[in-house]
Amino acid sequence: MALPRILVLVLAGGAGGRLELLTEQRAKPAVPFGGVYRLIDFPLSNCQHSAIADVWVSVQFHPTSISDHLANGRPWDLDRTAGGLMTLPPFQGTDRGGWHTGTADSLWRHADLIREFDPEALVVVSSDAVYTLDYRQVAESHLGSGAEVTMVTTEVAADDAARYGIVEMGEGDRVRAYVYKPDEPATTTATNEVFVFSPRPTLDRLEALADQAGEDSLDDLGSQLLPDQTRDGLARAHPLKGYWRDVGTVPAYWAAHRDFLSAEPPIDLDDPAWPVHTRGGRHSAARILPGAVVDGSLVSGGTRVGGGVCGSVLSPGVVVEEGATVVDSVLLPGVRVRSGATVRRAVLDDRVEVGAGARVGGDGDITLVGRATRVTDGSEVPAGGRLPEPED
Repeated sequence: MALPRILVLVLAGGAGGRLELLTEQRAKPAVPFGGVYRLIDFPLSNCQHSAIADVWVSVQFHPTSISDHLANGRPWDLDRTAGGLMTLPPFQGTDRGGWHTGTADSLWRHADLIREFDPEALVVVSSDAVYTLDYRQVAESHLGSGAEVTMVTTEVAADDAARYGIVEMGEGDRVRAYVYKPDEPATTTATNEVFVFSPRPTLDRLEALADQAGEDSLDDLGSQLLPDQTRDGLARAHPLKGYWRDVGTVPAYWAAHRDFLSAEPPIDLDDPAWPVHTRGGRHSAARILPGAVVDGSLVSGGTRVGGGVCGSVLSPGVVVEEGATVVDSVLLPGVRVRSGATVRRAVLDDRVEVGAGARVGGDGDITLVGRATRVTDGSEVPAGGRLPEPED
């Protein structure tokens, strides 16, 4: 029996402004995570383990940072003669050309390509969350359900629910109501930005919505399309039982790293049955120098630690000199912390240098230092600070 024809569209074109300095020079899906990974590694690894070989990645902001990492799809076995990975940049020359203004708008602009491909199920996913999921299992449960869309859902904290699309459940797996980023969420059941669509009726509906919008943008999937499908009784939910964490803000990004420092992390990134793959770099083993102290941390290859590191994540090429202290922080590739410096509850982007005796962060809000910034010797970046400071 032939497997159903499934297409995965990874929406990797958002500006990622809520990640502030981390997305000033890279696309959000290219943001490093967990030392050696990038955020886009999670949906692409899910595709690989779900045995889905047709994967399209829609890019827009800082596309080079994505393309450089994708390496033609090889790390996820997507470098194929037929099918495999395809990158979809913005284009001109047809009435579908132009800058994407939202996730629904992006889907509409690629509608002709999707119709030509003619999948039985269209899986649309974002790339700013950490999770594992068998997309094929969700797609196959969608087929034959009579639904036009299956929304993968998860439970979120009540004080954070307003950031998501919120669903109210009816009988069985049917979605009774859907509201995108409500001011007063009715439940804490949120869509986690994984949707399985029946392609033809969904694209037909999207065309009608685009005609109604006229010169206005279709905006995001949750603005019109999903509420429309829900009102017609054609939406169902597929609860995600395992771990899921949105990392679209700096505090959430920092907190997600804390999850993986526990003795039993929520996802085994090296699980032989479901490893998260990435484009590997060439780094020597980490070097922990005599007298160094490392406690409860993730230390990547190519790092050198001579000082004290506690509750932190060190990406490849990080150097913590003798006499320096790093606590509860995330250091991205190439960061150097000079002797006598202290870094606490901070996220330091690529190639940041913290000068001798400097202090970055403290108890309180997360401190963020942008790419290739030098914190001068003996200076201080207070808790919750941003360097460079944002312009008014």
